[in-house]
Amino acid sequence: QVQLVESGGGLVQPGGSLRLSCAASGSIFTFAAMGWYRQAPGKQRELVASFTNYADSVKGRFTISRVNAKNTVYLQMNSLKPEDTAVYYCNARSTTFNYWGQGTQVTVSS
Repeated sequence: QVQLVESGGGLVQPGGSLRLSCAASGSIFTFAAMGWYRQAPGKQRELVASFTNYADSVKGRFTISRVNAKNTVYLQMNSLKPEDTAVYYCNARSTTFNYWGQGTQVTVSS
């Protein structure tokens, strides 16, 4: 069973930082293209960061990284803004599969 388990979300003040983690099953980690998406209320899910692209709205503030030995992908989020508030999802995809995590809530508010 493939699993993507996100953690690290929460409530943070504007200007603050959070680091999200996504632990992936070892069977897919080597072969998958990993990325982070988010979905705000009333909006479509959008790509935040992959290893080849960042959304314009997060460039210079968010950084995606991975530790292969831990089968884990991270999203470091700095200088957070209220408009970054959303459920953040980890994604693993290839030509033969497309998996999503359960999501983790990020709320940026004073």
